[in-house]
Amino acid sequence: MSYICNGVFNLIRFRVVCLALLIHNGLAGKMKIVEEPNTFGLNNPFVAQGSRLQPKVTPSPISGPVHLHRLAGKCFSLTESAYKYEFCPFHNVTQHEQSFRWNAYSGILGIWQEWEIANNTFTGMWMRDGDTCGTRNRETKVVLVCSTSSKLAQVSEPSTCMYSLTFESPLVCHPHSLLVYPVLSEKQQKEWDEAEQARYEGLTTEQGYNNLLRDIFEDAGFLKGQKIKVKQPEFAGDLERHSSLEKCKGDFQKQQEEIKRLRALLTQHNIPFDSKSSETKGTVSVTEKDQRLRGDNGVLDQL
Repeated sequence: MSYICNGVFNLIRFRVVCLALLIHNGLAGKMKIVEEPNTFGLNNPFVAQGSRLQPKVTPSPISGPVHLHRLAGKCFSLTESAYKYEFCPFHNVTQHEQSFRWNAYSGILGIWQEWEIANNTFTGMWMRDGDTCGTRNRETKVVLVCSTSSKLAQVSEPSTCMYSLTFESPLVCHPHSLLVYPVLSEKQQKEWDEAEQARYEGLTTEQGYNNLLRDIFEDAGFLKGQKIKVKQPEFAGDLERHSSLEKCKGDFQKQQEEIKRLRALLTQHNIPFDSKSSETKGTVSVTEKDQRLRGDNGVLDQL
């Protein structure tokens, strides 16, 4: 009897061991291992390629104020609630859920694309084409604010899939540190000067002026290229659209010459006419315009 009991016990123990091995070998391969979030955005060379976050587009080239280019290659993080946000200037913005859940979220909130520009000032950095969010892609606007140190200070989501980051840095404390005009090439500055003069003389509308500026900013690499056809002013006696600012100025010069010829003809025949002319406007004060657009580059060189 004792022999039979020992045999049954050994059989049961053998089956338990076999069942344990089956569970270990059969199911362990199906378990998902939770990896530590990628703390270097898209820059971590220690993470296997298959585990890295996959961007949809390539970041735009570095552009804008030269003293901000030193931020390229660096990343700044901020943890709020259960999420860690990471901002890598001129590269990307990522979000990592700080959770032990097997499907914790880790994704891209935007890839560096272009500057936001208003009133001759760089007002923000746009990160677009992030991970899919419903019917659209996630995107982020980064606002630069003066501070004693460089850090990611605040993150919010004003609307679904649209994020807002506040980045603080001493590099933007000088009042002229974010001016656009000083960053342009000499050729682009000349084009802006001509656009300013054309607007002052009434040769182009406000919309036409803004379109000319956008073309300049696109050529400089500040905005993502999407050339907009410039709508030129129409004249009562000539409905032909001016294809460029140069042609517009040429046509204006011809009209001025024609006006002078007609005035001379009227004077020759003693016919009175209105002597008021837009010529009295003159040109925009170079000193006044330069003061407004160029800013003070001397202090920026010390940053």
